Amino acid sequence: MTDLTQSVFEKENLNLVLDNLKLGIIAHTPDRKITVFNKEAQKITGYLKEEVVGKDCHTVFQTPFCGGKCSFCDNNTPDFSCGTKEYPVNIVTKDGLDRQLDMTLSAITGKDDQFKGVIASFKDVTETFNLSLRAENLSNFAGIIGKDKAMQDIFRQIRDVALYNYPVNVTGDTGTGKERVAYAIHDISSYGNGAFVPVNCGAIPEGIVESELFGHVKGAFSGAVKERKGRFELAHKGTLFLDEVAELPLKTQVKILRFLQEGSFEKVGGEKKVSVDVRIISATNKNLKDEVNKGRFREDLYYRLNVIPIHLPPLQHRKSDIPLLVAHFLKEAESDSPKAVPQLADQSLNIMLDYHWPGNVRELKNVIQFSIVRSHGKKILPSDLPLEITQGKDLSSQNFDTDYIKSMIPAREKLNIESVKTAIEKTGGNKSKAARLLGVGRATLYRFLGQNEEIKQYIDQF
Repeated sequence: MTDLTQSVFEKENLNLVLDNLKLGIIAHTPDRKITVFNKEAQKITGYLKEEVVGKDCHTVFQTPFCGGKCSFCDNNTPDFSCGTKEYPVNIVTKDGLDRQLDMTLSAITGKDDQFKGVIASFKDVTETFNLSLRAENLSNFAGIIGKDKAMQDIFRQIRDVALYNYPVNVTGDTGTGKERVAYAIHDISSYGNGAFVPVNCGAIPEGIVESELFGHVKGAFSGAVKERKGRFELAHKGTLFLDEVAELPLKTQVKILRFLQEGSFEKVGGEKKVSVDVRIISATNKNLKDEVNKGRFREDLYYRLNVIPIHLPPLQHRKSDIPLLVAHFLKEAESDSPKAVPQLADQSLNIMLDYHWPGNVRELKNVIQFSIVRSHGKKILPSDLPLEITQGKDLSSQNFDTDYIKSMIPAREKLNIESVKTAIEKTGGNKSKAARLLGVGRATLYRFLGQNEEIKQYIDQF
């Protein structure tokens, strides 16, 4: 076999292997010329191999295939010093369909370690995600924890709005996770490769808020010894998150409104227009419509910011998520702690389920961290919880882990859909009484309810 024949044979074999993978594979040179495009890539994107090979990927897909996460938009050699890059990305297929992909990018290097291009593998997770949402069994999306129906709806909204550069306004009580939602939208959107710039509008003194947001030129005011970029400019090609947006002075609101209309602004003391490409996400724990009626917020700016409203429910309205959140925070603590982290006793969880959580998820995390430090055993007992959580509770009989003893009898012998429905019906929807009737702890019942949407919907009838 000649060298040429051997080369052709090896290439055909390689193509055969690539075409039988259940992952989309695309490779291109440092100047974005596509060299590999397997069958699964054709199936996912809708483009044929002959339409793309040898062409610039930006030209073929009309926009960067990786959206804002593209490493080749500025013709710079990407940094793969940390190994592979992994991230979610949304694409539009040749037929105009929106698809969600899990993308993994690796560098291609030659024998002399010279950078030769990249190879990307990707998997279409659109249907998996949609099925999880329909079944309402998705418990973690973009770092947000929750299985409650309200949270599943929010996951849908995040996914849908990430595809468009429309202003989003996130509302909810303090501690519900508004910044987490804003970052999730940023991360899976086409702006995800840019900076996420959060601004607490209520924490900036009124006299310097315009300078902080829009920057200033040298000599604009006393102390302006050099030109300075503002948050809008720092967020170019990324996302600007305006937290506590209701606290903005009316004068600054006018300037933000003008930016939303024109896409440009002037620095404080400057005359030159500065244009930036920024996604705007705002958040507030106040009712902006009420603020408009009271004359504290401009109505025209309200309609500009509130194009896509997302409301986060307080924790007391989704208490079935508390066991999930507790498990998540304990796991976080375990990864940060040099020693073993205690687990939560069921009595402690019962007390937490009774609490009204004015500080919401943020307060819950603080409680877990406090209790871990306070606990000296393998379990976080009620006496380890903060006083505001246990106030009015008789702890003398609750430091024995009776739920643990009960759990020695398999819960499956007591808990099934029919038995729980019967107990709920007899107690008029009272979960505490239903748990006692079933002979299990409330924590056990809540965990069962969190895994069975049919039962949760049945309870909602009462």
